[in-house]
Amino acid sequence: MTNSLYQPVYLEEKLEEIGKSGRLDYRSRSLPTWCPGCGYYSMTEGVTDALNQLGIKKHNTVIVSGIGCASRFPFFMETYGFHTLHGRVLPVATGIRLANDDLTVIAVGGDGDGFAIGGGHIPHVARRNVNITYLLFDNGIYGLTKGQVSPTSAIDFNTTTSPMGNLDRPLNPLMMLLSYGAGWVGQAYAGRPHHLAQLIAEAIAHRGFSYLHIISPCVTFDKTDKTYNNLDISVRDLPEDHDSGDILAAMEQAFHTSRPALGIYYVEERPTLTENMDEIAHRARKLSASE
Repeated sequence: MTNSLYQPVYLEEKLEEIGKSGRLDYRSRSLPTWCPGCGYYSMTEGVTDALNQLGIKKHNTVIVSGIGCASRFPFFMETYGFHTLHGRVLPVATGIRLANDDLTVIAVGGDGDGFAIGGGHIPHVARRNVNITYLLFDNGIYGLTKGQVSPTSAIDFNTTTSPMGNLDRPLNPLMMLLSYGAGWVGQAYAGRPHHLAQLIAEAIAHRGFSYLHIISPCVTFDKTDKTYNNLDISVRDLPEDHDSGDILAAMEQAFHTSRPALGIYYVEERPTLTENMDEIAHRARKLSASE
């Protein structure tokens, strides 16, 4: 008797299965051009799977990117897209959302784009609770510009800009987002694509600002730190009894960076920026009518 776990997979059957799933409807005719083995391929499938799960129309979806390896993302999707300036993905995504609150707006970026030149925008998007999803691809290195140290690079990590080893302490993005007041904070790993797709779907479904930190190896320029082998060993699931409504519990889990936990850290429901702007307009009309 043949073990079902080891049944052969035929390309034609797999393509037919994928075609029937509806996921390809969200993919453009441009094929991804990342390095073979890059974790960003998992994210591409994760976004298409999530949009398909949620039944979101592609003509109601806008994907916004900055600069870096992740900036290519809109070109590979059959949705509206906006390729912005370095570090400016969140202000542009905010403007799109304010202009049309019926759109699904997904911002994508890397650790350099998000936490170096773009770091000043994150606290304000979080505290204002802009109704967008921010997918942050963290490989701990500047991959597009051929392997320089980034804000999340490990201590003693050797790169072209840190040949004697990086001595700058890396940022803790999860702790930052929780401190800034993000209403939905989660963490995923490119090496677990099905879990990644589910978290992307939950992040998009959240009403308000959602931040998903995605750990992803750079297979070309990082052979020692965030490799698949190392991450497969170090990542863990959040405890089963983790309370996603407890901000202090979320921060405690975020503190353990040597054993990154995967799952939803924190969820809070509160008015979005658009709803608050509508409230301001309502107050202005009420004041005008009383004069």
